[in-house]
Amino acid sequence: MVKRKRVWLILAAGLMALPLLAACAPAPSGPAQGGKVVEVGYISPFTGAGAAQEQISLSAVLDYIRYFNEENSIPGVTVEVLWGDSASSLDRFVSIYERFKAGRIPVMISNDTFGIVPRQSTFERDKIPLVSANPVKEVVYPPQWYYFFRPSWAEQFAAVADHVMENWQGETPPKLAVIGVDSTFGRQPIPEATDYAQSLGIEMLPAEFVPYVVLDASAQLLRLSDQEADFVYISGLIVTSGPILRDAERLGLLDQMQFCGLEASAGKRLIEMAGAASDGYFFPKTLPAIDEIEVLGIRLMQDVQMKYHGKVLMEEEYVVGWAEIAVTCEAIRRAVAEVGYENVNGPAVKEAFDSIKGFDVYGLENISYTLEDHRGSTKAALYQVRGEKIVRATDWRDAPMLVPQG
Repeated sequence: MVKRKRVWLILAAGLMALPLLAACAPAPSGPAQGGKVVEVGYISPFTGAGAAQEQISLSAVLDYIRYFNEENSIPGVTVEVLWGDSASSLDRFVSIYERFKAGRIPVMISNDTFGIVPRQSTFERDKIPLVSANPVKEVVYPPQWYYFFRPSWAEQFAAVADHVMENWQGETPPKLAVIGVDSTFGRQPIPEATDYAQSLGIEMLPAEFVPYVVLDASAQLLRLSDQEADFVYISGLIVTSGPILRDAERLGLLDQMQFCGLEASAGKRLIEMAGAASDGYFFPKTLPAIDEIEVLGIRLMQDVQMKYHGKVLMEEEYVVGWAEIAVTCEAIRRAVAEVGYENVNGPAVKEAFDSIKGFDVYGLENISYTLEDHRGSTKAALYQVRGEKIVRATDWRDAPMLVPQG
């Protein structure tokens, strides 16, 4: 019998099918008719600015679900993912969410800042836990019905600030500036991380802002050049960091400024986009790189891709998607074991999340939740582009905890 996969995909008018998902999504892996199914709702911007990164994460989620079910990880129960394209639109996010809620889906995943930030009270009201790879401070603190697997963006920036000061040899304090996308997501390092950096002795320059997809950052870069910035931290996606690095190269600023950025701003596509201008770019990572084959989870996901597709997608977002769905499935597994399949609902899954302590995600990281802290993991390491490769430059350590004040 042909197995089924249920998909809710909302596409913009006239938009062609997503080519990356067509290439990477596995064959349907749902159960035969009549089987026991627990559904996960996945809402993210799979079209629009930065969509490529979300598409890669989704391909990992679908691969992992197929692997999880084939391993009979929850005996007699299959997990299915239903996904919808929010296109970074709150209206679309709400529409998809309401359809998922009507279907009594007990847990959701979303990395869409435009949806998860203004909908905090909704998830709590409807008693549906949400897992996200987008730890914006507005939903990390205080912990509610949202769960993560890494420290907040501001805390990852703080790890960069630590690294800067530990290695700074100048006679005057280093000058550091943020270029962020003009949104809640892009403004994450401000103000908590700025205060933290200043407490270390770093001179923080006024932040500059750009669109998600940068056409020309000359004005912003020249202002930072005039202020003699030593470090420029890009708080954006690869479609943000790539053009900025190219503009810096064109303006002859690469020798003056050291560029760095958040985890989502770097990857193989950054190297392809910026070429030699990306060399030396450093950034915090909360998960191992996709080519660190000595890590059990990396080796497993490469093996799974070869089995399902005959090739390996060497993109960092694939690791992110794998971790995102792995912790979600672990909570579902625990909920089924605790209350039984028939009683799995949002509150049961939330209780399962809260019970997770020291969950080993295939050697990628260890996840623990408490009632006071839903970050899951606090580990980060600095990685750097060297010779068109991404290599780890520091040991893993705990990122500073930065709880927003007021």
